[in-house]
Amino acid sequence: MTNEVILTGIVLDEAALSLDELACACTVESKWIVERVEAGLLGNMAVGQITRWEFTSAELVRARRLLAVERDFDANPETAALVADLIEEVERLKARIAAAGLPLP
Repeated sequence: MTNEVILTGIVLDEAALSLDELACACTVESKWIVERVEAGLLGNMAVGQITRWEFTSAELVRARRLLAVERDFDANPETAALVADLIEEVERLKARIAAAGLPLP
């Protein structure tokens, strides 16, 4: 049995994570994060213009989602990103329905 540290907490919109902090929170190497950023699957950064690697709490959630899909379904990064996009869209639609005061299906 291995000792694994599981990080949990509250997602804060104003918090910014560094590359190393995001990698640690996802329990991956920094290279994994960099590869997804360079492929345009994570983060809103122009790769050639990155001067400081900072990630929002929403990007932390997305990174963990990408990792889970890749690991659990042996998916390639692009497929994992598509699944993450669809999940995020469903969440946005549910929020719009709730904001309109309509019952969720």
